Amino acid sequence: MASLKLLVVEDDAPSLKLMAEVFTSLQAEVQPVNNSETAALLVGKEKFDGIFLDLAMPRLHGLDLTSWIRESSWNKSTPIVAVSGRNDRETMRQSFTLGATYFLQKPIDRQKLSRLLRTVRGSMLQNRRRSVRVPLHTELMCSVGMRTVRGVSWNISQTGMLIEVVGLEAGNVVQLSFRLPPSRENIDASGVVVWVGDTRQGIQFKNMSGHNQYLIRSFIGDVE
Repeated sequence: MASLKLLVVEDDAPSLKLMAEVFTSLQAEVQPVNNSETAALLVGKEKFDGIFLDLAMPRLHGLDLTSWIRESSWNKSTPIVAVSGRNDRETMRQSFTLGATYFLQKPIDRQKLSRLLRTVRGSMLQNRRRSVRVPLHTELMCSVGMRTVRGVSWNISQTGMLIEVVGLEAGNVVQLSFRLPPSRENIDASGVVVWVGDTRQGIQFKNMSGHNQYLIRSFIGDVE
């Protein structure tokens, strides 16, 4: 069974201990945090497979932390389980509007936690697979407007790739053409430059055929 990396944010010590124990018993790697400000720092520098977040946190409210997570570079798509003692529609509406994926009502117990994690682990693992990057060093052609230049790739995920092409700027819409080993089938994809370093650029895929998506998934699965 694949292990999940979970962040649990809860200021009530017994609840935090219970959640950590239950999730650990289900083979998850758990990072328990009793301070939402500490959690905000963590989500900005570490990737988690799932985040369990108590909404009634002091100082930085759980709803505000949910928004922060959705703006983070590492965890903007990570499934979030909002945990609350309130079950009114307005609380749930706010949670989902700000980016929560699931809602867990208190009081919590071992059976409820176990059942929930078994239910959501599939979507958490699927989300992790989408973000996994594997090495891919191959030549590519990159078109920006009327200009087409050669470049190289460094890694690839289901949602994007790291490339090295001269002259790209953040926000550029690009057309990429490259080949994946071992099939050597040509991949054509459009994307947007979302990150620019000294020599390399991060591309987020925007449009790609189902066949090419399958080839990339298969390649990542073989390398991973």
